[in-house]
Amino acid sequence: MSDTPIIDTDIHAVLNWQHVVECLPEPWRSRAAGGNRASGPLGYWNPNGVMRGDTKLEDGRRIESSAETLGEHFFDVYGISYGILNSGNLHAALSPEPDYAAALMTASNATIVEDWLKQDDRIRASIVVSPTDPQLAAEEIRRWKDEPGFVQVMMPSGARIPYGQRFYHPIYEAAREIGCPVAIHPGTEGSGISGPPTASGYPSSYFEWHTSLVGSYLAHLVSLITEGVFIKYPELTFVMVEGGVSWVPPLLWRFDKNWKALRQTTPWLEVPPSELVAKHIKLTTQPIEEPDDISHLHQMLDMFPAEQMLMFSTDYPHWDGDVPDFTARLLPDRLRNRVMYKTAAELYGIPVGVAA
Repeated sequence: MSDTPIIDTDIHAVLNWQHVVECLPEPWRSRAAGGNRASGPLGYWNPNGVMRGDTKLEDGRRIESSAETLGEHFFDVYGISYGILNSGNLHAALSPEPDYAAALMTASNATIVEDWLKQDDRIRASIVVSPTDPQLAAEEIRRWKDEPGFVQVMMPSGARIPYGQRFYHPIYEAAREIGCPVAIHPGTEGSGISGPPTASGYPSSYFEWHTSLVGSYLAHLVSLITEGVFIKYPELTFVMVEGGVSWVPPLLWRFDKNWKALRQTTPWLEVPPSELVAKHIKLTTQPIEEPDDISHLHQMLDMFPAEQMLMFSTDYPHWDGDVPDFTARLLPDRLRNRVMYKTAAELYGIPVGVAA
């Protein structure tokens, strides 16, 4: 990959909490200064921790803690041309207190601008919003419409109701206005006002919880299509970050089959659901499935339009992340350039070569 541009669509910087607090107005500043970050994770134990163990530098700094260290010890080391920061407190976005959640999102986004976007031209970022109050989320999106470093809107994948429902449409309207895709990121399932992490309830271990996260992606995708989000907003793209890919073909087969029999219940869907998915849904590679026989993965990638839907991501610096050469080796030759940079460059308007 040494001569190929690389766009990483999922990087997790750690924001300076003190800076976030300073960006908050009262009464939220005093509350946050005392350490309250609103909703938090469920408390499952991961023996690997959350962050990779090799991100602590000899001087005590962590690579994910500043634009300077991320640039020198991640972008430069792995040849990353551009990267999308999906940072901010997504657990807090699911707080039952919508005003505090919205204030935390504003402060987090302001911190991203000052500490990250203004420090390295290779960095782009998501506007993180709380979906608990879509009107406030829409205001947050429009607040940053003139900040060119923001190229996406980010929401947690944990939710109270599926994301296709009209309750959320103000978010999609605002994203359409500023020309940004909307993305979701896993890890908040079961937090705050979201429902249980699985349709069956609460898992009893991190292993079970982590393995089951894709269930929320299936539900949101079906909801977005059947509720007609992309009929109402035909310019909108929805990015499903860190959800894997192998579940897509069998879901689309079931989806199209049921549409043939039940399309009367959603008369606005005039084409098979798979056509809308191919046009409006993007996926990221990490955590890409790793079968013992790599040809099985290649077969799955042949079963849906991966050349237009799939984008590379590392999930750096999380414990289960993937580096570029690892992912590139897993991909068939025909997909490598599309996945590693071209599709993301087109979606986010990033200035690297995008010839098909």
